[in-house]
Amino acid sequence: MLEIGTTAPDFELPDQSGTLHTLSQYRGQKVILYFYPKDSTPGCTKQACGYSELSSAFMEQNTVVLGISKDSIASHQKFSQKNQLSFPILSDPDRAVIEAYDVWHEKKLCGKVSMGVVRTTYLIDEQGVIVLANKNVKAAEDAEQMLGKL
Repeated sequence: MLEIGTTAPDFELPDQSGTLHTLSQYRGQKVILYFYPKDSTPGCTKQACGYSELSSAFMEQNTVVLGISKDSIASHQKFSQKNQLSFPILSDPDRAVIEAYDVWHEKKLCGKVSMGVVRTTYLIDEQGVIVLANKNVKAAEDAEQMLGKL
């Protein structure tokens, strides 16, 4: 996990419609950058829908929400449309940003060990500095908790 007080790594990734996003384009706004394992799984759906439901509250706080997973743009399109998501979800199939933010780790599930994205949320301030890093994320509560941190 990246340390609080460090400058967040910039990136350029496409969203569910193919539009490119960079972290630097959001300077002057707070950014919630959340990393999640996989589109259309129960926890990831709850997390995304939570952020979507609170999108106007985040906008009132001058905060942009960006989700990132290694799923494809096509997968993101289906996920976003099915759940009527109101924010960009970015595709990082090469894991360049996932690894830059140190969220690609060994995971254990039912005794099986594999590599994967550890659900992690970062809050980045208007100058691009990490002010909060949370790796103990509960998917269903993440959006509300992050709103409370603003």
